[in-house]
Amino acid sequence: MPTSPLPAAPAASPEVVEIERALTRITYLSTRARQHERLMALAGVPLDRAAVALLRQVAESDPLRPGELAHRLGVEASHVTRTVQQLQKSGYVTRVPDPDDGRAQRIQLTDAGRRAVARVREAGARGMQLALADWSPKELRELATLFHRMVDDFLSYAVDDEADQ
Repeated sequence: MPTSPLPAAPAASPEVVEIERALTRITYLSTRARQHERLMALAGVPLDRAAVALLRQVAESDPLRPGELAHRLGVEASHVTRTVQQLQKSGYVTRVPDPDDGRAQRIQLTDAGRRAVARVREAGARGMQLALADWSPKELRELATLFHRMVDDFLSYAVDDEADQ
């Protein structure tokens, strides 16, 4: 069965094309297995990329149900279930009762999980600090502001796009 074409959109400006290219490059650099292994060694946290992504997501929110975690991470619920089991065995997360539904559970960081996330963030920030050492504080603030704005707009677009479907 043929797939339906994407809705017609105006051609991307040269600036947007360059942003997309830069994001593709940074995504490639940040998701390389060797880069992840180096970061985990520096942080002293022996976790795979999926586990680190889940830990970071849990750290950035109140305890969430596994289905909500899967939605936020853009993965299947079964993937989250396996990763949560791995993190639970390692002592990084625990399951707590859902206050809104006694039959459900939410995933929450343990103290060990909070320490692990802090070490991963610290190791990542140190590497970024070295890479951006020649940038002025003003340039770094501008970049941070623009990155947050871009992510917020991406998230808003994704929500609008899901509502349209």
